[in-house]
Amino acid sequence: MANMSFQIANLLEKMLSTDKDFRFMATNDLMTELQKDSIKLDDDSEKKVVKMLLRLLEDQNGEVQNLAVKCLGPLVAKVKEVQVETIVDTLCTNMMSDKEQLRDISSIGLKTVIVELPPSATTLAAGISRRITGRLTNAVAKQEDVSVQLEALDILADLLSRFGTLLVSFHQAIQTSLLPQLVSKRLAVRKRSIMAIGYLVSCCNSVLFEDIMHYLLKGLDGNKDTTRTYIQCIGCISRQAGHRIGPFLNEFIPQIMKFCNVDDDDELREYCIQAFESFILKSPKEITDYVGKILSLCLKYLSYDPNYNYDEDDEEMEGMDVDDDEDDDVDDDYSDDDDISWKVRRAAAKCLNAVVTTRHHMLTQLYTDVSPILISRFKEREENVKSDIFQVYISLLRQTKHIASALPNHKSVSEGHPVARLRSQVPAIVKSVTRQLREKSFKTRQSCFSLLAELTVVLSGCLSDHVSSIIPGVIYSLTDKNSNSTMKIDTLSFLNILIPNQPGQVFHQHLGVLIPAVVAAVKDSFYKIVSEALLVSQQLVQVLRPLEPLQPLSPEFSPYVKQLYECTLIRLRAADIDQEVKERAISCMGRLLCNVGDALSTELPVCLPIFIDRLRNEITRLTVVKALTLAASSPLKVELSSYLTEAVPILASFLRKNNRALKLATLKCLDVLVWNYSSIITLGMVSQVLQECGPLISESDLHISQLTLTLLTSLCKVHPSAMTGVKGDIMAQLFLLMKSPLLQGAVLQSMLEFLYCLSASNTPGLAFADLMTLLTQPIHESATPTTSPLPSGTQATSASRPPLHKQAFHSIAKCVAALALAHNADQVVEEFLAKLNDGRQSESIQLFFLLSLGEIGRRKDLSSHSQLEPVILGAFSSPNEDIKTAASSALGAVAVGNLTKYLPFVLREIGSQTRRQYLLLHSLKEIISCESNSQLIETFRPHITEIWQMLMSHSECQEEGTRNVVAECLGKLTLLQPDPLLGYLQDQLGSPSPLTKATVITAVKFTITDQPQAIDEILTGAINTFLSCLRDPDLNVRRVALVMFNSAAHNKPGLIRDLLTSVLPLLYKETKVRKDLIREVEMGPFKHTVDDGLDLRKAAFECMYTLLDSCLDRVDIFEFLNHVEEGLSDHYDVKMLTYLMVVRLANLSPGPVLQRVERLVVPIKKTCDTKVRTNSVKQEFEKHDELKRSALRAIIALQGVPGAEKNQQLSDFISQIKSSHDMSVLYSSVQKDGGSSLSGSGEPRLMEF
Repeated sequence: MANMSFQIANLLEKMLSTDKDFRFMATNDLMTELQKDSIKLDDDSEKKVVKMLLRLLEDQNGEVQNLAVKCLGPLVAKVKEVQVETIVDTLCTNMMSDKEQLRDISSIGLKTVIVELPPSATTLAAGISRRITGRLTNAVAKQEDVSVQLEALDILADLLSRFGTLLVSFHQAIQTSLLPQLVSKRLAVRKRSIMAIGYLVSCCNSVLFEDIMHYLLKGLDGNKDTTRTYIQCIGCISRQAGHRIGPFLNEFIPQIMKFCNVDDDDELREYCIQAFESFILKSPKEITDYVGKILSLCLKYLSYDPNYNYDEDDEEMEGMDVDDDEDDDVDDDYSDDDDISWKVRRAAAKCLNAVVTTRHHMLTQLYTDVSPILISRFKEREENVKSDIFQVYISLLRQTKHIASALPNHKSVSEGHPVARLRSQVPAIVKSVTRQLREKSFKTRQSCFSLLAELTVVLSGCLSDHVSSIIPGVIYSLTDKNSNSTMKIDTLSFLNILIPNQPGQVFHQHLGVLIPAVVAAVKDSFYKIVSEALLVSQQLVQVLRPLEPLQPLSPEFSPYVKQLYECTLIRLRAADIDQEVKERAISCMGRLLCNVGDALSTELPVCLPIFIDRLRNEITRLTVVKALTLAASSPLKVELSSYLTEAVPILASFLRKNNRALKLATLKCLDVLVWNYSSIITLGMVSQVLQECGPLISESDLHISQLTLTLLTSLCKVHPSAMTGVKGDIMAQLFLLMKSPLLQGAVLQSMLEFLYCLSASNTPGLAFADLMTLLTQPIHESATPTTSPLPSGTQATSASRPPLHKQAFHSIAKCVAALALAHNADQVVEEFLAKLNDGRQSESIQLFFLLSLGEIGRRKDLSSHSQLEPVILGAFSSPNEDIKTAASSALGAVAVGNLTKYLPFVLREIGSQTRRQYLLLHSLKEIISCESNSQLIETFRPHITEIWQMLMSHSECQEEGTRNVVAECLGKLTLLQPDPLLGYLQDQLGSPSPLTKATVITAVKFTITDQPQAIDEILTGAINTFLSCLRDPDLNVRRVALVMFNSAAHNKPGLIRDLLTSVLPLLYKETKVRKDLIREVEMGPFKHTVDDGLDLRKAAFECMYTLLDSCLDRVDIFEFLNHVEEGLSDHYDVKMLTYLMVVRLANLSPGPVLQRVERLVVPIKKTCDTKVRTNSVKQEFEKHDELKRSALRAIIALQGVPGAEKNQQLSDFISQIKSSHDMSVLYSSVQKDGGSSLSGSGEPRLMEF
């Protein structure tokens, strides 16, 4: 500290020097010290530094003054509050000085202090802000010097934008000083006043806001200058606080509409249209009734250009020569310095863009009324306006993309569909855009390419008939000597999108001009151009010779192959080039080898050694591995043999690298090489690969495990003699993975294939019998208790080996079945049946045998085994639930192997065995679920009617579990034969039994899967009938109808999107708490409240949550928010769901959420303030703690909404949280966990679809 004080004193002494250089250097050194985090000043040093810097603000040297001002920023955070007050007081006084230079430097100083005040230090910020505000307000209201007034307005705007919520007591005074400035004679004063008012209204109270609105409303009838200012102010308020201005729009809009039609005042029109744009973006609900009028107004003024004749210009453009260097810019002939009509057109374009981006439901109208006018206005003469018009059309295409991506076929849509309308307008778009591609303006051409690229993405293949019109413009932009690098990059990027989205043959006639232009770009000196050109080269290679179907390379294309190869080779050889260019050159060479490798056979000795060299380079090795995979997978069988001897050992070494992407790519590459170049892969190479495979088989990365097992299977098939190398580490890891609860799906299938191949490889020690022993060993170990004596002094706390997870039984059973089916399945079945009959097996072994029998029976007819049925049915009587479930599954699986015998047996048993009905229905479900191949379906089809009748007879069963199984069976049967069966389900909705209706609706839920099905088209027309059950008087029927609706919204939103108008009111109705469903139940001396409507409300809120993901564009967010607000005060489970919805809405619809922040905060605050009774059990405390954590996640999400930080109620609640120790700790913990993220143990599990 003493050393620092001495150093500071030394600098201060130099600042008093008469030499300006000494003063400058000393101030510069002081600034360096102040910027260090370690600096600490004592009170005396603080005073001296502050005094000296304030003195230097009046220094005669401008550079010293500027440095002194810069020092104020870091100084504010290093000194105590009293010193900051001294700085602020002095600066405010100096700002009123008669000296202009001192006024200016003090104003800059004040702005610097305000910017550097730490927001976290609210006490300091509040004190300083209040100290400044009073003096600034006086300066604005009373100061006659306009320059002082302007500076004061600037600083006041900065102050309000950063600390507006801390100045609540000054808001009235600020308003009083600002409003009169709107009629100032000085335009600059009016503009800065508008900015300050904009920041004020975002944080002031409602009364003050209403006063400002009424003041502006009255002032709209003044003179033209005043009207312009007031409309500008209204627009600014809307941009800053659009969530508050909504209730006043009905008064403002008619007046503003009137001013749009005032003659000879383009500036007023511009401000009016800008205000409309802001209303559309910030108050989407309140503006809805006026959107049609605003749209008409914008279309009218988009073409408003009274000083220009476009007809003549169009004729000139038709004959325009793109190579004409003469400067014949038509704008010069018509320019007029006083013509500001372009501003009106630009405002209209921006307002149209706001409508397009916010009104998804108007797409059909937009393509009918707006699109043709936009296309006709691509000829706009003003470059900036033209760019905005292009942006409107690009926005329109982006809105269409969401609809187009959901369509199976763009060409099959009805005539009135937005996609059909767009397709019909493509010729007009191309005609208009290709004219603009001949313009000299880079900005115009870039806009053209952006639009065409977006069009190509939305409607793939739509430009195939127009390529001849587009290519000349592309070549012009690539070859024009005046084109800058950005123009070339954008052109190449467009080509990279255009080529793969059109049929390749449409480019054949243009290759003569395209390829030389792209080759020239590959040789360019700017790396970004080279990089994009190499991407385009890859696409052109596929045009020259597509691989599907494989055809000979046309002789006329051979020169093009040579050109592309040579320019790529130059970049491949270069070592001193950008990393991106290196990688894309490697990828391009890989594509050349894959598609035209046979034409480059003489060049392989040149390029492949470079590949091997790059394979050894850490930076480029991943790209080379992918390129090698591409070349090796080519149907051309490119001659890579002589280079694989070097490549395979290097690839094997990559499997031990700590780089996941490299491992994945290497495993795929090795698998391709093993299959396509098996004769070259030696046993030594295989051994090197096998040494690295063991550690890759692990549950920690199932994708790598799957690819490793796939590679091992390939090696086993190609080199079975090398499989002795898998005995040790590989098999140990494989059996460890087999016991994992995570093993399923593709990884398990890869394991089954590997074991099947391994058993057939005749590897010593890994034959069928050996593998069976190894597979069943974990089962027998789990059945044998640990009985070995323990060392003295220890306690037997648990078994030495962990218990086998339930999923492991299923995995091992599948593996055993795969081996048995490959060898002697009947012998294995007899052995398992004998042991099951023995009656001395443990429960875990019985479970395993039953599962194995089911897996074998699924693929093989076991009807020859007479003991099979009694053994499986006998297991139905086991006291162990897992064994009964396994027996049920096994019976169903065995029936799949011989439907003719076992299906009638199962149906008879269901009819006669009432006590076993539930398990037998599970067997039937297993049978129905397995009908995947056409041969089995045909065998199964004659029994469908019988099964249907039997299932319907059990649809009224009193046990809910049985009804659910019946419903699943009905649903899966309907998928097999949708045409009549869905109609039968509809007929059952007329049943008087609520249980039957509930079963039928649940059955429909099981027909809605995330994959396309034959039933989808029929279900689209029928689903409204099932949703009508939302009006049913029975609670359970309405609940299952909501569950079905939720499944549709999640898996196939297209089924319900068009029905939301009628369904949402019914859905919202179920979110209400109904007192008539709440009852009290006496439990001994206690009374317990039961809410029979809770499950229904939870189902409704779960549907609402799902709609946020799938149908947000069809939902009225404000109505949606009304019910979210109600849910925030509901039961614990509903609250947890609504907190999640608040988080999602804050991200998806920040504008509407901002308007409701105050109403959302109130119930959340109430939850956080609630205390748990001291005598409550531990679970109640944990439950309430998790509820508060979820509430705080919602609050953090609300804080992230742009503009929410200005909300007084939210700011007060955040301050309250931080002032409470317990809440502050919880708040910090939630922030560290990710705050608004939806992951974490606290998230309620949504309904399983």
